[in-house]
Amino acid sequence: MKIANISLPNNLFLAPMANVTNLAFRMLCKKYGASLTYSEMISADAVVRQGEKTMQRGMTCEDERPFCIQIFGNSPETITEAALILEEIYKPAIIDVNMGCPAPLIVRQECGSVLLNFPSLVYDIVNRLTDNISTPVSAKIRVVDDMEKTLEIARTIEDAGACAITVHGRTREQMYSGTSSLKYAKAIKKELSIPVIANGDIKDGESAKHALQYTGCDGIMIGRAAIGHPYIFRQISHYLENGESFEFDHCTQQVNDFMEYIVLLEKYGIFSLGDVKAQSKAFTKGVLGSRHIREELNDKKTIESIIGVISEMCAGTD
Repeated sequence: MKIANISLPNNLFLAPMANVTNLAFRMLCKKYGASLTYSEMISADAVVRQGEKTMQRGMTCEDERPFCIQIFGNSPETITEAALILEEIYKPAIIDVNMGCPAPLIVRQECGSVLLNFPSLVYDIVNRLTDNISTPVSAKIRVVDDMEKTLEIARTIEDAGACAITVHGRTREQMYSGTSSLKYAKAIKKELSIPVIANGDIKDGESAKHALQYTGCDGIMIGRAAIGHPYIFRQISHYLENGESFEFDHCTQQVNDFMEYIVLLEKYGIFSLGDVKAQSKAFTKGVLGSRHIREELNDKKTIESIIGVISEMCAGTD
């Protein structure tokens, strides 16, 4: 697959997710077959202010490239200023504009999915970026209830100069409830000439294959299904290549991946106990007795005790 001038080994992308897709997690997903990884969304305003924690979200390494930085804001001028800073420091392959986040905190700032209500502002943001930075620009959107209005937004993004668009098939009001509709991505793919990536409810090989076949999209983006389970990229790529699933020890895989996650956090200097505790619970997903394990993790206050719980979680699964 190719986006702009970037050749990719496959069409599986890791979605940008707040408090999840740090460099360590992205490297695990890259290891298992994600061809393009996205940073957590980064506030344009915070970048301009040079907030240390914000800037850390763009951290990458040579082994991750190509990678994308996702940015959010509502001012074409500020977003462009921030993008120029990020471009110079991190040299991402793509800078993606968040136009889909439904989180109340982001919506109250009139960012994310709120931008879908203002097609002219969408155009100005993307067009100013493409006119002023050398990095290709893409956008990630949600949909609105009206198909034609959704298509108008997609056409606007292409006309403004974007190199690709990702479509999450839920409305802002749905948040993460209900079902993500693929009909919007299918319609947008028929309308546009730039690559279109389908996103939403892609959780295994079967749903990945269906999304690609039904929509005709160029790629698929995996989000929540990857949280605590980066190995999903290996599972999906195998299914798409061979048309079948394969057996593996899920619990052991989760333990091994969590331990490697710890090592990567330390390697890149981004270790924090709060992050480890939160992610440790995510890595229990799908494991027998996971509710009890998460309750046990709630009481742990040291990295050693957290590792102890995770390392023993497969003991009763034989």
